[in-house]
Amino acid sequence: MSTTLPLFWHLSSVSKKERIDASVKLVGSLEQFQTQFTQQAAPGASGSDDEEEDEESAPKSDGLDLSNAQDVSYSIRRLVRGLASSREQSRLGFAVALTELLSRIDTVTCSQIMCLITESTKNQGSMTGQEERDVLFAQLFGIMSIVQSGLVVRTKPLATSASSSTAASSAESFLQIVSQLLELGEKRSWLRESAWFAISLATEALHHSDTEWKEDALEKLLELLFQINANWSTEKIAVALKLQDYYPQRDWKTLLSSTFKNPDLLSSANLATISRILKESTGEVGQKDSVQAPSGTWKPQLNFAWDIILDQMLPGPNSHVLPKGSFQDFFKIVVDESLFSSTASAQRKLWGFQVFQKSLRKVDENTMPTLFTKNFMRSWINHLSKKDRYLHKVAQRTAAEVQAFVNDKPQLGFALILQLTGPHGSQQFDKLTKTKTVESILPFLEAKGIQSYIDHLFSLIDEPDKKAADLSATNARRAWIIDQLGVLIRNGKIPKEDYWIQSILNWLVVNGLFVVKKKSSRVSIPHAIHTPAFSDELRRSCRNKLLTCLSDLGSQTTTVKQNDKSTKIPAVGSDGEFWISKVLLTIEQLEAEKKSFTLFTEVDEEDAAIYANARDTIAKLRKASGDQQESAKGAELLLLGTLLQQYCAGDDDEGIDPTALEVCSDAASRMLLTLEGKKKKKSKQAEDTHEEAMEEPVDVLVDTIIGFLEESTSYMRTIGNEVFSLLSGSVKESTIDLIVTQLERRNPAQLAENEDDTMADTNADENDDEDFESGDDEDDDQSNGEHSGDDSANEGEADLELRNKIEEALRINGIEPATGETDSEEEGLMDDDEMMAIDEQLAQVFRSRANELKAGKNIDVQREATHFKNRVLDLVDTYLKKQHSNPLVLRLITPLVDIIAGSGQDERQLADKARGILRSRFNKAKEVPTDVDANQVVVIATNLHIQARKTHSSDLLSVLSLCSVYVAKILINLNEVDLLLDLYKQSLADFVTRKNSGLNAHFFQDFIKRFPSQAWSSRQDLIDISEKCINTYRQSQVLQLLALLIGLLPSMPERNDEAIVFMPILSHLLIQVADKSCTDEGGLTAPQMKDLLKLALLAVRQTKRIFPASTQSIWRSQAWLTFSKTLKTSRFKASTGLHKMCEQLIRTSEVVSECATSKCIKAAGSKRKMEEIGPEEIVPSSVGKKSRRKKAKE
Repeated sequence: MSTTLPLFWHLSSVSKKERIDASVKLVGSLEQFQTQFTQQAAPGASGSDDEEEDEESAPKSDGLDLSNAQDVSYSIRRLVRGLASSREQSRLGFAVALTELLSRIDTVTCSQIMCLITESTKNQGSMTGQEERDVLFAQLFGIMSIVQSGLVVRTKPLATSASSSTAASSAESFLQIVSQLLELGEKRSWLRESAWFAISLATEALHHSDTEWKEDALEKLLELLFQINANWSTEKIAVALKLQDYYPQRDWKTLLSSTFKNPDLLSSANLATISRILKESTGEVGQKDSVQAPSGTWKPQLNFAWDIILDQMLPGPNSHVLPKGSFQDFFKIVVDESLFSSTASAQRKLWGFQVFQKSLRKVDENTMPTLFTKNFMRSWINHLSKKDRYLHKVAQRTAAEVQAFVNDKPQLGFALILQLTGPHGSQQFDKLTKTKTVESILPFLEAKGIQSYIDHLFSLIDEPDKKAADLSATNARRAWIIDQLGVLIRNGKIPKEDYWIQSILNWLVVNGLFVVKKKSSRVSIPHAIHTPAFSDELRRSCRNKLLTCLSDLGSQTTTVKQNDKSTKIPAVGSDGEFWISKVLLTIEQLEAEKKSFTLFTEVDEEDAAIYANARDTIAKLRKASGDQQESAKGAELLLLGTLLQQYCAGDDDEGIDPTALEVCSDAASRMLLTLEGKKKKKSKQAEDTHEEAMEEPVDVLVDTIIGFLEESTSYMRTIGNEVFSLLSGSVKESTIDLIVTQLERRNPAQLAENEDDTMADTNADENDDEDFESGDDEDDDQSNGEHSGDDSANEGEADLELRNKIEEALRINGIEPATGETDSEEEGLMDDDEMMAIDEQLAQVFRSRANELKAGKNIDVQREATHFKNRVLDLVDTYLKKQHSNPLVLRLITPLVDIIAGSGQDERQLADKARGILRSRFNKAKEVPTDVDANQVVVIATNLHIQARKTHSSDLLSVLSLCSVYVAKILINLNEVDLLLDLYKQSLADFVTRKNSGLNAHFFQDFIKRFPSQAWSSRQDLIDISEKCINTYRQSQVLQLLALLIGLLPSMPERNDEAIVFMPILSHLLIQVADKSCTDEGGLTAPQMKDLLKLALLAVRQTKRIFPASTQSIWRSQAWLTFSKTLKTSRFKASTGLHKMCEQLIRTSEVVSECATSKCIKAAGSKRKMEEIGPEEIVPSSVGKKSRRKKAKE
């Protein structure tokens, strides 16, 4: 036992892996001992200590020692005793080991183990409550080990028995186990479920066994469970269902007649009784059915009986077993009317939700609707709608289970939606529950399911069976239908199909724009005469939803195949035709059937002529080809969108420009349809419209688009952005100016005044028209006076606060406000002083009121202007994205920079958007404009540099640097490098000589990193200007720029000859600056001196890489040696790091042998990049170490 004793300790480990490993090792060792054991084995072979030998030497009455090795019998006893231990996880570890051991050896009987369990778990009077619980658990776990190991029904006789007839199990031992488990369940209610679960396992083992005593044990088992123990519980129902399934020929009517009406437990006649039993798992039939769970007995987990019940009622599609009972009746009576009743506690409803979740995983298309019962749906919606509800989390889990169910079975998605929005649910399910449950189900539907859902929505428009309709309820339902149709279009996760999208759009057109007088068989578009008729509000909702759907479709792309190529195009169907065009075609078809359809808003002859002209222009635009095709598509979409907007505009709709369609049609004609054959026919028309022709057609179209951006509807903004994307290739210089004008910053007060002037002009025109129409009619004057009086009264009521302030000012001066009861003739007259005093107070009141109105109006105007500029920036971004190589791109740089520079705190979003556009479109641009005017580019670059010198914002400076690099690339392509370098030279001079310069080193580093070859030409300028620096900090930054330039030499092999000529000049400068700093207190600081030495070391290494033979002569080692001595005696004598760097510099610059030189070059190339040398990489004695190591080997 010396090899097995340590394993018992690990059986109590909290780690599951350690417990299992210990069990495997223990059982494996005991199997080996048992194999080697014989009955005649000599005693004393045990390897245990003295204490264990004394224990084992005592005679045992259980008989284990006769048939088992001493280690095995000891382990069995110890494992049984360990079941009562409460240390850590002892009970679990010992039970697993005991179960596995009993299943491996065949030298023990069931009665032997039961005797051991009974003896080791005797209840003593002196036990505490905890000790008593440990004993009860030990009995339960011990019996469970016997059952799960198979020992309870083992038929094989003992292998080492003297008599071959000694059986391992018997009917008596089986019934003893069942009786013991029943007794455990009666002793403690919290052990009942576990005890009956063990009984369930025992009955299952008995059924699958072939023991001789099986029938005898079964008879006594049935008598014990159903006659002696007459009380029923949830667990007993589970065992009874199993026994009925195993032995259907038994006389179940006699066994169950005392409690149930039908021998089939799950029959509808028994459901009421089963409901009372299952509602409280620990209750008995006949007890009072408590609403609240008993204290200490309720648990949130479902009883195992529910799994057995659901398995028999919903066996699953792959099972060959027929379902028992009616699941619909069962769920309604046992779950909905019991667990979800109005008087049920939250604990019982929690069980109900769990039963629903378990059932949902098992149902099919026939049984799924039976789950969504009235009480369940009410409880689910209530608990899902508010977070403070007790069962909110389990309601959320239920919603997640529903979504997972549709994901696994998408063919049932439509049926599920019908349940959620049906009679027991709510059409506003998502709105009531504040979730997107229904909307999240839609993407999982198949195309057939989506069409079925649409047909279902259409079927709900009218009342079924022509019943008397509640008008408000009907309108609410129709409004919900309109919203649901919009959801199908808006949800981008739903796979789109042309046929059901077209059906939605057609329905919105019919019910939003037309009045159906009678059905027409000549029209293929579905239509009906609805009763009651659609209200004006619903028709307006249909029109608005139509435009919203088209806006959503405009933001979704469709894959269109053209010439064996697949292209993603927005706002079109799979055939490449615009959705708006399809809608207008539907309108045209319905207009042709005048006997059956009438437009809800009549179109006069003038508008009809404009519509016809627009349609003709659209037809001509579709014939365009070649380079004009994309612009023609844009003009076509603009006309289509404007035409549909005119149709959808009601009489009370404001903000719709009635001339927009006519203007766009004319502009599109002049832009794309002035072909050679049509010029003669239109010459007279061109003369009549000479003044209009002076404006570029594309400017007119873009101006219309800008007008769309001012609208609050997403439809017009989406159409405007898509049209501009298509028209971007035809944009002119004047068009860019038009866009830039919209981005200019204006004074909010000026914007408000302009708006007031516009309103005043409009009102004046209206008044003039009214005066002209009214003439001198006295009645009209009187009516106008009454109208004016009404307006004055309304304004007085609206401005009650101002009136109160005026009355307060009058009271201060002793004047009471006039009332209907006061006689004005009795009031005294005021003198001049009193009049002046009251006049001043009234003026103060009016001034404060005027300032409040002005401030509020300015804020609103400024906010609207900011939103509008944001939308205009979308056009700028679109143009830069599609026309990145167009010369007109340059005209947008300055306005975008001005937005960033001039935006205040309230326009931060606008500035961030402009900054993002510049970074995404200009940073590392692969293509730049080529056919540009060099002078224009130079002017832009000059302005950028001038602004960079004056700015004091690091964010703005980084943007200016980015733009400068972009413009520099254009100048380099134009071979204007000298002008470019001159600009950077001037900026560099400003940076180093002017203390208040807004530039920083990063501005020049960006240029050097992007264009190192061009920046190399400014090396001498850096040398010259370093002597003119205003302070040592700027001088140090110039040295950093030189270090960056030197570090990029490996990428410029063509500059090697120039580098050799430049190195002596650099060496002279560095020694001069270093010597001066050693003697001058105002020279470089220690960190700056370190940067200087790093630059010198980098330059030396680059010199050795290019021309190693001349390194010593170029860098004058003797001069640096002299400087090293000076450094150690100067004000830097305490900086040992500088001393070591200087020594390393001297060693590196010395002449070495050709072999050593080549090795140094190879080592340098393999260990570091020349352009990335940091202070931590400079090891003073690295070269010396290598050489010493080599000498040691030699």
